[in-house]
Amino acid sequence: MRVTNVQIAEIAKNNDLTFAILKAFIAVESGGRGFNTDGKIIIQFEPVWFRRRVNFAPSGKWSINKVENQRKEWEAFNSAFAINPEGAMWATSLGIGQIMGFHFKTLGYDSVGEMWDDAKRGEYQQVLQMVRFIKSKPALFNALKARNWH
Repeated sequence: MRVTNVQIAEIAKNNDLTFAILKAFIAVESGGRGFNTDGKIIIQFEPVWFRRRVNFAPSGKWSINKVENQRKEWEAFNSAFAINPEGAMWATSLGIGQIMGFHFKTLGYDSVGEMWDDAKRGEYQQVLQMVRFIKSKPALFNALKARNWH
């Protein structure tokens, strides 16, 4: 499940990046991990995006989510998922790259569920997703290559 330095180096080389740049981006964006110690994927549920997606009045655990810890993130996500599964996945960032579910088409997936399923396979897939997302934003990709961290 964990991505190795050899895999990061391979992904970097195949995408015109250096190992150091990609490794630094991974470390800063997510603390370098895509899964909790319990094996669940790291998420950040965003109630504002969920509300926009499902046009639903705030109520339940999903509506009061704050950035606290993964247990609370999953409680909020599961509360929203019970109302609208696609909307909950759409409104949540996940894995090493913390890419919002609503970017699934940008990453080449047919559905947000397909994006989630791929990310759950392992950190290697999550790094690939992250690099695809970065490359879809030329300004971001060029800034990263130039080490323009701001």
